[in-house]
Amino acid sequence: MEGIIEQVGSLQMLNHFWLTLFLLIPMVLISRTVVAGTRYSPILIIVIFGLTMGYILVATGVASPGLAEFPIVDFIAKTTIIALIVSFFVGGQELRKILGGKELSGEDMIVPSEEESFLGTTRTQFVFILRSFFLLLGIEGLVRILLGNNAGDLSRYYPLVAYIGIVGAIILIDNKAKISNKHLYIRKGVLEIFAIVGILLLSFNLAALIRPIIALPQIFFAMLIAAGIGAVFYKYSFGPTVKSLLFAGIPVVLAANFMVGGSRISEAFTIQGMNSVLAYGFFGQLFWMFGGIALLMYFAKTSNVRNLAPGMAGALSHSGLTGACTAGDLGKHAASRAPIMINIPFFGHVFVFSVLAMSAERGSLMLVPAFIIVAVGVLLTVLSLKNLRVAKGQDNKEVKALMQFSFGFQLCAVFGGLTLLSLSAMSMEYGAMAQTAAISHFGLFAAVQEGMFGDQAAGLIPFIFSMPFLVHPLVFFMFGKAMEKNGEMPKMPVYILMLIGVIGVALALFVF
Repeated sequence: MEGIIEQVGSLQMLNHFWLTLFLLIPMVLISRTVVAGTRYSPILIIVIFGLTMGYILVATGVASPGLAEFPIVDFIAKTTIIALIVSFFVGGQELRKILGGKELSGEDMIVPSEEESFLGTTRTQFVFILRSFFLLLGIEGLVRILLGNNAGDLSRYYPLVAYIGIVGAIILIDNKAKISNKHLYIRKGVLEIFAIVGILLLSFNLAALIRPIIALPQIFFAMLIAAGIGAVFYKYSFGPTVKSLLFAGIPVVLAANFMVGGSRISEAFTIQGMNSVLAYGFFGQLFWMFGGIALLMYFAKTSNVRNLAPGMAGALSHSGLTGACTAGDLGKHAASRAPIMINIPFFGHVFVFSVLAMSAERGSLMLVPAFIIVAVGVLLTVLSLKNLRVAKGQDNKEVKALMQFSFGFQLCAVFGGLTLLSLSAMSMEYGAMAQTAAISHFGLFAAVQEGMFGDQAAGLIPFIFSMPFLVHPLVFFMFGKAMEKNGEMPKMPVYILMLIGVIGVALALFVF
């Protein structure tokens, strides 16, 4: 009898795999269908579908908050760092190109198929989306095996999860795409898989090694290593692994996170003090996003998406905008610049996370270091706006100014926001969640998810992080309107949205 029960359990795991596949992939495909023929990003649709799906699963009694009954969904939701490593690598390449005056040479090995498999998604894009799912699954499973992570009921199936994911990823190549050297292309894909695994292992051990001195999260070291490799191998042309994760890694991870977040909607509203966290996250998204855009428009005299999108993606380490940029939804300039901009602020995270780690231990923000960091951020932001204003459309000058803006404004946003929150009645844990959500910050999200601010924050962060994404229809609507007008964003709506954000943040801090 025990053997039969064990067999049933094993079959259930396979059922979870297929169920997760058929929940997440159609969500991404439908989102692309909805925005097909427009200049809007599918990520704003993923937000709505993901939250709704998670809520319905709990409301109908199929699952409990956190989706413990769907372990593969939660498994995929925790692969954020894998999707980001690819962006860091590309950012390292672009940094070397810009700062070293290098030019990337070499032809792309693949000519994508233009045949539409689904409305808004070509055959090659569909393969990239499907392959990214298998990659996230396989890489995470393999890394957990190598690290000896045996926590949870799913751990006994890690070898199977890793095998299915990696084998599935290797064989998923679009047979209708024109590939100049198929064997080399496949070998590149395998090499990239194991390179990502190596980065994850090395970054994990570095974080563990330095933890007694300073509690820097794994994502910080992963960024340094991946960007460094990209800078060294700046001529490397991407194989199928990098291409797939760059195109669809973030959307798939976000879809899983939004499902987990949606499952906690009812639960979260019953927690005391959560209304102020949610209100700040919601209005903070308006304030920091459109406040940054307003600065670029008013002082730097630029309203083009080629500057606004990558600039704000980097300045806030903004998950949704980063995904839209790297997927090419906001144009080629934004796609090439975004990986650079999201890399730059991470160099300042040695200060960010050190102060946050010490603040978490004492239970309150260390105000003196926070003020110093904000002051440095303000100076860099002012300098960047001045440099961008005189760039006169020159690519190198614009990129360098945006790098300064990304670094400076991020310091202002993270510690300026946390300083504001310290004036309210929120605890440090709630404040960290609120600020993470308000700027959709990937790094802070990963750190909170890793447990920097305790188990409760780690459990709630998918929901808290996902709720401000309801503002994203406004964000992507504005960027979509800009794309329809040759990349020029209308100014007055930006100023109005920023003002609404200011009022909302004030209410969240002192009224809710």
